[in-house]
Amino acid sequence: MYAVIKTGGKQYRVVAGEKIKVEQIPAEVGAEITLDQILMIGEGESVKVGAPMVAGAKITARVIAHGRHPKVSIFKMRRRKHYQKHQGHRQNYTELEIGSISA
Repeated sequence: MYAVIKTGGKQYRVVAGEKIKVEQIPAEVGAEITLDQILMIGEGESVKVGAPMVAGAKITARVIAHGRHPKVSIFKMRRRKHYQKHQGHRQNYTELEIGSISA
């Protein structure tokens, strides 16, 4: 059984037991959280698609860790103008372990 969830403005395809990194969620490490924005649930040939969310569906997940992604370098330059700008960004994330998927 798999599901497509929406969290942090992004969509993820998840399976029970899988570990995923999502946008930062304000929860303690080790806490159980419930994800209720489920767009689709599939099992074999049967697929339930929500309009926009699947009614009554929920996913339980456990917070494993909080961290930061690797640095993304931003370099801007204007040729012949002696303009150079270096910038970097590290996005925060929360690592989740997907528990049960219930429809």
